Amino acid sequence: MRATEGRSRLSSAVLNEFARIVGVEHVHADSAGLIAYSLDGTFVQDLPDVALTPGTTEEVAAILRVCDRENLPVVPRGAGTSLAGGAIPIDGGVLLSLARMNRIIEIDTANAVAVVQPGVVTGDLQRAVERLGLFYPPDPASLQQSTIGGNVACNAGGPRCLKYGVTKDYVLGLTVVLADGRVLRLGGKLAKNVTGYQLVQLFVGSEGTLGVITEIVLRLIPLPRERSTAAAYFARLEDASETVAAIIAGGILPVTIEMMDHTTINVVEDYLNLGLPREAEALLILEQDGADSDTAARDVEAMAAICRQHGALRVEVARDAAARDALWRARRAVSGALGRVRPNKLGEDVVVPRSAVPEMVRQVRRISAEIGLPIAVFGHAGDGNLHPNILFDRRLPGELERVERAAAAIFRAALELGGTLSGEHGIGSLKREFLVEDLGPDAVALMRGIKQVFDPKGLLNPHKMFPERTSGSAPEDFLRVLPTLDGQTPG
Repeated sequence: MRATEGRSRLSSAVLNEFARIVGVEHVHADSAGLIAYSLDGTFVQDLPDVALTPGTTEEVAAILRVCDRENLPVVPRGAGTSLAGGAIPIDGGVLLSLARMNRIIEIDTANAVAVVQPGVVTGDLQRAVERLGLFYPPDPASLQQSTIGGNVACNAGGPRCLKYGVTKDYVLGLTVVLADGRVLRLGGKLAKNVTGYQLVQLFVGSEGTLGVITEIVLRLIPLPRERSTAAAYFARLEDASETVAAIIAGGILPVTIEMMDHTTINVVEDYLNLGLPREAEALLILEQDGADSDTAARDVEAMAAICRQHGALRVEVARDAAARDALWRARRAVSGALGRVRPNKLGEDVVVPRSAVPEMVRQVRRISAEIGLPIAVFGHAGDGNLHPNILFDRRLPGELERVERAAAAIFRAALELGGTLSGEHGIGSLKREFLVEDLGPDAVALMRGIKQVFDPKGLLNPHKMFPERTSGSAPEDFLRVLPTLDGQTPG
């Protein structure tokens, strides 16, 4: 493990100043505390110089004023569930954990909005508003751990985004602390607001590089009362893809169309013995909601019929809540099942046009065979957002070089099919070297210019989003430039 002594750039005077701002119990500078804040949902790690857990916007602003004066990097963090290395304090600095700011300040039923602090867990907010007959739809897979602030910073999505959209579609207002400690209050409880530049949306998806979000106003909608679910298995990926297109062309907008590929189906079947057809190339899970059971059930029966028309091997329609949970069991078991194959995984997040989903899965299979690593593909077939998971064992010599070759090939395959690098995980540190290939140099230059306006010293979440490789180096080096706790670069 990399030693913490001699590494900190913080004087005792600065640490004491932080203690006066947040309280000594919320200054974490011991080895155990630093390790706890050194990692996220990836396998990348690096130690901060100190971790702080403020409780108010005023405390965050005071911390950032000190960091601005002392030229200290600041890494904002929610629950640390990032799958793109976005919450790693690369090269140290101040780790600013917002998890303590976890109050639901208000649920305003008259205006159908919620006002929350960034540390509120997504699932907790959903349950709170549903008790009042309201609905907050964004549902990332980590919703029982991830926080609203992190969801806003990464513009999180989830299975329901096909029908309901992603986080940005629900953010009406923000309180943001800028790098120099100034506080912006943007938007509010307004259904319409086109006054000036839409700065609220600029901060959504900015991954903590423009400011620290300390309060969020979220739009809520009426709670759908009923859900209905079906699962369909296909012998050919093309048939599954044509089914998705036919469902949407038929005027049905489902809540969810989830897909698992052949590799994922077999990994889950090895794990749970559910009786899944091992010969199937694709599994679709289809769900609809509505104000009444008849509406939801009618749409699901129509989708099931379309599945049969397009050659489904088997179609199962849930008749009650227990049957619905059984159909979802395979999808929910994916993460645990993959962990039984290899001890490590890199969960990627690419988007392609819906019609290109079969070709993207074929490209992933080719990459898996060529590089010699198992790659499972699942995700949101309805909007073309796929999650290829590269399975590996980082203890094996040369394994990480193979992982980075596989990831680079997956990124480029998605771009060649007219896709993009991320649908909901963000860029973080793991995809930054491919940003120019996706957006082009002019767009990246404009983004750098925006960053310069909001954060002229480059203190907010450094080493994230923007490419940093030296001239002449290959983007495939993106994993080897990242640190680990033992002081060695991966691979």
